[in-house]
Amino acid sequence: MLMRTDPFRELDRLAQQLTGTGTWTRPSVMAMDAYRAGDEYIVAFDLPGVSADAIDIDVERNMLTVKAERRPVTKADDAQIELTERPLGVFSRQLVLADTLDTERIKADYDAGVLTLRIPIAERAKPRKISIDARSARKEISG
Repeated sequence: MLMRTDPFRELDRLAQQLTGTGTWTRPSVMAMDAYRAGDEYIVAFDLPGVSADAIDIDVERNMLTVKAERRPVTKADDAQIELTERPLGVFSRQLVLADTLDTERIKADYDAGVLTLRIPIAERAKPRKISIDARSARKEISG
């Protein structure tokens, strides 16, 4: 098999392994989108190749923490790795949630490598009409 050699490819791969992978004490950042849809705040995290049991979601007060670990795929004992570019290790993201969100009713779904959190807007934060009590309490001054 003929291969074009690149002397810097191995150096780039080593640099990625040293700086690109995360540990539980220094995780890599995961990509995310956040938007409001109706009465929910939706946050979607990209976690391709991560199994659902390797994802940890915590809320403490108003701090939402999502941690995930992409583990290496088990290979046969006689397999020889030719190329590895997909990052492995730990990924994490922390978000400070506003007081207007209901952290007690967060729902999480995981499908096709995307973790989607749906956080309802708290009832007290929703717009509402305030009625005016219009009493006809005119007082006339006679004099």
